[in-house]
Amino acid sequence: MSEETLLEFPCQFPIKAMGKNMPEFDQIVVELIRAHVDDLHEGAVTSKQSKGGKYLSVTVVIEAVSRAQLDAIYQSLTDSPHVLMAL
Repeated sequence: MSEETLLEFPCQFPIKAMGKNMPEFDQIVVELIRAHVDDLHEGAVTSKQSKGGKYLSVTVVIEAVSRAQLDAIYQSLTDSPHVLMAL
């Protein structure tokens, strides 16, 4: 049985992770994603602080090659104690 998806692979796919605003949060997110992605392009990572500055969201745009790859990335992010939410 095949899984249906609206995505056509490979495709550009933004992954957003949110956590407490600490200096190393963006590096943690990038390392977690890099474990599943061969190459991150320059400019692939952006970050933004919450209005009050307590939280940080990091968006990484990847070249997604499969649904299994995306599932593995989201599992790694949600397993991390530093990541409060992954979208």
